[in-house]
This record gives sequence, structure tokens and C-alpha cells, in this order.
Amino acid sequence: MRKIAFSMGRRLSVIAVVAMSGCSHKAPPQSAPPPKVSVVTLKAQPVPISTELPGRVTSFREAEVRPQVNGVLLKRLFTEGGEVKAGQQLYQIDPAPYQAAYDSAVAAAASARAQAERYKPLAEANAVSKQDYDNAVASDLQARAAVETAHINLVYTRVLSPITGRISRSAVTEGALVTANQTTALATVDQLDPVYVDVSQPSGTLLRFKREAAAGLLQQSAAGQTPVHLQLEDGSDYAQAGTLQFSEVTVDQGTGSVTLRAIFPNPERLLLPGMFVRERIEEGVRPDAVLAPQQGVTHDTKGQPAALVVGQDDTVELRTLQAERAIGDQWLVSSGLKPGDRVIVEGVQLVKPGIKVQPEEYQPAGPTGPPAPAGPAAAQAAPAAAPQ
Repeated sequence: MRKIAFSMGRRLSVIAVVAMSGCSHKAPPQSAPPPKVSVVTLKAQPVPISTELPGRVTSFREAEVRPQVNGVLLKRLFTEGGEVKAGQQLYQIDPAPYQAAYDSAVAAAASARAQAERYKPLAEANAVSKQDYDNAVASDLQARAAVETAHINLVYTRVLSPITGRISRSAVTEGALVTANQTTALATVDQLDPVYVDVSQPSGTLLRFKREAAAGLLQQSAAGQTPVHLQLEDGSDYAQAGTLQFSEVTVDQGTGSVTLRAIFPNPERLLLPGMFVRERIEEGVRPDAVLAPQQGVTHDTKGQPAALVVGQDDTVELRTLQAERAIGDQWLVSSGLKPGDRVIVEGVQLVKPGIKVQPEEYQPAGPTGPPAPAGPAAAQAAPAAAPQ
């Protein structure tokens, strides 16, 4: 029995040695290949810079029509909502009492003038005292002033338009009693050609515009004015260009915001007071701008924009950016990226800073459908969360 056991143990030892020898000759497992990512190679390019601001249309001039004498309104002499000219008669107040006052003043003035003329030769002959003559002359002057006052009041019975523009509906009708300088206006006249467009923005926007204008970055006309354009409420573009008026700026002391005012021609009266519009200010062309796709830009834990970039040795780097504004589906980057950088736009979830990747140039979807996959699956194309 001892020989049999010894023999079996010897066989098992031989089998174990053979097995270990076989394992020692097996090839070691290979490491996984670097993940594939899609990148966009940045390049410097001229980019037109513009700013869109929401605003409201206001009248170039607005005049409230009020009576300057008391009386009963006899006639309304305009069409509500129509165009009126400066000096055009709008209403007629009953002129009868003012005509009578004027005639009386004219008669009194004639009497005073005659008395002064009679006293003149008498005073020269010392037939009357010089004091009596001076009183007669003063009475003549006072009578003439009374005539002028009566004439002014008579003219005021014809209520005239102070400016040229479009008149509102009338607040009174014939037969109404009106009083001089009353609180309620009879009508309002708005000058609609040209018109103002006012937009409210932080004071920093005004300072930036002024610096760009001083540096020659803002596009300007031959007269040195900055052109602006409008988009109407229905999304259409207004055909006439306007100009930015830096002199017409007011600052709200409570909020620190400023009102930027632009002036636009309005020959067809298409722009009406109170209308909402969007104003586009052409700031110029940035000659060597760097645009980064928004798909490849995330935000870090501090809220700063960041992007993953593939270096020259295909190693992933994390860059913190300064993005000025969005232009279409891209960010205008002022620092953090340069021409030639390769920004990862697909496969962001598969990588982290410091690892190597297999970059492939991103191929956007065509108008007839998406192209063959050039990188990771579409499910991996969504922007990654902020790198930690």
C-alpha cells in the first residue's frame, strides 16, 4: 500500500509541474486601446460682432394740446388719427366775448391816442402842465397794450397744432366748456418721422460702446455715426437703418441702468410709439476671433466655462476659458483657447484630463441626415458634466 501511495503522489507532482509549466508560457493580457473622441480644430477667422437689445419706440416730439382761454368749444377741425401740420387749426372756441373785448380795447386806445395828440401842442405852449401830458401819453400806451392782450386772447380761440405729426383722438366734443391751461389735454400730437428707440441696459454696456467707439471698433458712417438696425415684433427686419445717439443717455439712479437712444427715419409711419422692437448694434469685425462650439464647452465647479482639449501627444487637457458672448451655436473665446487647439465635442464622458485618446475630426450631420459615425456613439455626444 505504501508503494502505491508513493507512486500516485509522484504522478500528481509531475502533473502539477507540467500544468505550471504550461501556465508560465501563456501570453499576458493586452491593455484596452485609447478611447475615440470627436474634436473640432479651432482656427482664427474674422467675425462680425453685434449686440441685440430689446427696446420701445417713442415719439421724436410729443405735444399735448390745451386751451389757453376759457370758453365753449364750437368746432373740431381735424380727423382723429390723421396727420396735422404745425400751425393748423384744431378747435374753435366761441370767439364772441373775446371779439367784443378786442373791439372795446381798440375804441379805448383810439380815445387815448387822440387825447395824447391834443395834449402835445398844448404842453409845448405851456397851456397844460407837463404832468397832464405825460399822463395822457401813459394812458395811450396802456390802451395799446390792452388792444394787444385782447387780440392775443382772440387768436387763442383758434386752438392751433404746435408741431407737425399724427394727432390722437379728441378728448372733448363740440359744446364742451374748456378752461385755460386745464389738466386734461384736448388731444396729443406725436411727431413720428423720425422716431426714437430706447433700450435699457447696465451702465457697463454704455461704457463698452464708448470705448469701442473711441478705439474705432464700432462701425461708423462717413459722418462718424454708429449705425443700428431694427427687428420688428413679427420677426421681420426694418428697412431703414438708424444711428446711435450717445448724447441722449439717462441714468437710473436706483438701478444703475442707462437708456441708450437711437434715432430712426420713419417715412411710412411703420414704427409707432410703444411698439416693442429689437435693436441690433453693429460693433465691428473681430479680425482674428476664436470661436469654440458650445457642444464642447461646459462649466467647472466654480461656474467658469471650461473645455477638454487634445494636446499634441493626444493627451487630454482641461482649459478654463473666458467666453465673451454666444454667436450662433458657438462661443466667442477671448482666452483659454488658441487657433489649432482641438476641442473635444463627442465622447467627453469617456475621458478625463491626463489620459490619451484617439482624436477624429468631428463631422456634423448633413441636411439629408446624419453621416456615418466618425467617433463614439450618438449617446455619448451630449456635453459632459463639469469636470471635477
